[in-house]
Amino acid sequence: MAWNEPPGGNNDQDPWGNRNRNKGNDGPPDLDDLFKQLNTKLNKWLGGGGNKGGNNNSSGSGGGFASLLALVIVAGVLYVAYDSFYTVDESERAVVLRLGKFYSVENPGLQMKIPFIDRIADKVNVTQVREHSLKNSMLTADENIVEVSMTVEYRAADAKAYVLNVRDPQSTIAHAAESALRHVVGSARLEQILTVGRDQVQALVKERLQTYLDNYDVGIQLAQLKITDAAPPSAVQDAFDDVIKAREDQQRLVNEAQAYANQIVPVAQGQAQRQLAEAEAYRQEVVAKATGESDRFSALLAEYEKAPDITRQRLYLNTIEEIYAKSSKVLLDVENGNNMMYLPLDQLRKNSTASAISDLTTGAANVNNLTQSEVSNLTDQILREIDRRRNNQ
Repeated sequence: MAWNEPPGGNNDQDPWGNRNRNKGNDGPPDLDDLFKQLNTKLNKWLGGGGNKGGNNNSSGSGGGFASLLALVIVAGVLYVAYDSFYTVDESERAVVLRLGKFYSVENPGLQMKIPFIDRIADKVNVTQVREHSLKNSMLTADENIVEVSMTVEYRAADAKAYVLNVRDPQSTIAHAAESALRHVVGSARLEQILTVGRDQVQALVKERLQTYLDNYDVGIQLAQLKITDAAPPSAVQDAFDDVIKAREDQQRLVNEAQAYANQIVPVAQGQAQRQLAEAEAYRQEVVAKATGESDRFSALLAEYEKAPDITRQRLYLNTIEEIYAKSSKVLLDVENGNNMMYLPLDQLRKNSTASAISDLTTGAANVNNLTQSEVSNLTDQILREIDRRRNNQ
């Protein structure tokens, strides 16, 4: 069934209000007829159709004005409906003014405002990182000229301050960055800017620039600041290259000397520690030996006090024994004799046979292997034998 054919086959009226249409014409309605019908209905709604018996020209002019007025009203309603809603992206913040005064900062999403009263001053992207670069010649603290290139990356952290507090935020950050850079460079030496002090200069510039922006209340937060290049003027570039090369050679020599010191110092410390240990061991040995001698003398003194004559004779014999042990001659001290008997053992050894020499060597080895107590016993026996022979005489 066609869209303009009512149920039951009654085709005397379609949705456009046309009655008794030509049954042979099944095409779409004429646009002029539709406009006239719409105009008629608007005139009736606005009261323009009450004067049916009036002049056709006056009725037509009144209907045209009413139609125009209706179109204006409909367009106004549609515009108000369209202008009442707006969207804010996820990375944006909308600054809304009401009657020209700040009203609010709207978050992402679908938002509504009052038409002709509220106005969106701007939608600020608070996540976008903006960049500003500058390059200029500046005077250092030691009265040298240096060309410095710097890049500043920043973002609009406060949408209200970024839109309303300054007229041109980009121009503001450009002037503030140059001012901060000139202040720090003017307080530093050229060598510091060109070499190892560049990072420190960079940090000071960033800190000062952020202070300026906070004082201006522009709603800008620095993300990164980097001094990309710093060089002396081209006229003196060769001289500065020589200075830098000399400084690098100096640093290399310092590193080599430090490496040599790291190699030598531990060895010297080890030797010193070894000598200290040997000295301590020698000290302990001498102290222990002196302590032992002292204890032996104390014990000998106690024995001497008990039997002075025997102890004196014993000390004498021990001393003679130590002296003659290193001599190749043997002397016998006979009591009541004018001369000491001399036994040329060295000559006897030379004239003796090999077996006799072997026996004497074995005996001497046995004598040398005697302990101190055995030597003392042997000495006592010799003394007793001497006393016995003297008594027999």
